[in-house]
Amino acid sequence: MSEAINFPHLGIYLDHVGKSFSVFGIEIAYYGVTIAVAMLAGIFLALHVAKITGQNPDDYFDMAIAGIIVSVICARLYYVIFSWDQYKDDLLSILNTRGGGLAIYGGVIGAILTMVYFNRKKKIPFGLLGDTASCGIVLGQIIGRWGNFFNREAFGGYTDNLLAMQLPLDAVRSGEVTDQMMAHLQVIGGVQFIQVHPTFLYESLWNVGVLIFLLYKIKRRKFNGEVFLCYLGGYGLGRAWIEGLRTDQLLLPVVHWPVSQLLAGVMVVISILLIVLLRRRGDTPKGENRRYESDGNIKGTH
Repeated sequence: MSEAINFPHLGIYLDHVGKSFSVFGIEIAYYGVTIAVAMLAGIFLALHVAKITGQNPDDYFDMAIAGIIVSVICARLYYVIFSWDQYKDDLLSILNTRGGGLAIYGGVIGAILTMVYFNRKKKIPFGLLGDTASCGIVLGQIIGRWGNFFNREAFGGYTDNLLAMQLPLDAVRSGEVTDQMMAHLQVIGGVQFIQVHPTFLYESLWNVGVLIFLLYKIKRRKFNGEVFLCYLGGYGLGRAWIEGLRTDQLLLPVVHWPVSQLLAGVMVVISILLIVLLRRRGDTPKGENRRYESDGNIKGTH
């Protein structure tokens, strides 16, 4: 099987992009390494945002550790639920995540559930938790999407645009190959390549813009939760159009609508409505420049 990945219009030809590497005889997937790096980067950014907004970074470190566990479980469950036909005859395969199969929306749901728990435990305003964590979440998504690059997954239909990506036909799942891709099949060095939208790249680049906006907004927000709502709306807006390009969409049972695209649209509408409503109320950020002890009491001001 060829390990090549090409971006012909950018003049980038990568002949050997493996899916894993070996350490002392143990195979380690690049997908897993990418997700791990994404998580660590997200944690450190969230801790930095907590520090510059006068909060206790230790609270967010505790939340991050719990959030990683919950988010990975939710990301896997989300994917399995909407891809049940792949797993119903082999339930043990649900536990195998080495080949991918983590849905980002499930991870976001897991992060929100973790914030709800820490809101109750630490008595930190939920909006403030969301504002601080969202910067780390979106950085994690920027990096984590590159796991799809190594796995040759999460791509769109045929395109010949500037960012078009070529993948060996035998390196991708057959169910994600469309008739249009086959009609434009190319043979390079005896290897058959399909040419597709690199939707993982689109989403990663889109989220860079979202992150820049969130970092600009964090100390200019009008109320606790505004940055979090901007994250939901900004990410949802990008995901809504990018998801429409993909050939591996998770579909709602019976109606067969793309669930991630629908959820993205709902996120955009709800976040805009809440931002308008809460801005009109004239709320101001609470919790700024404060530190919380582990029991939730205010320790002091800075």
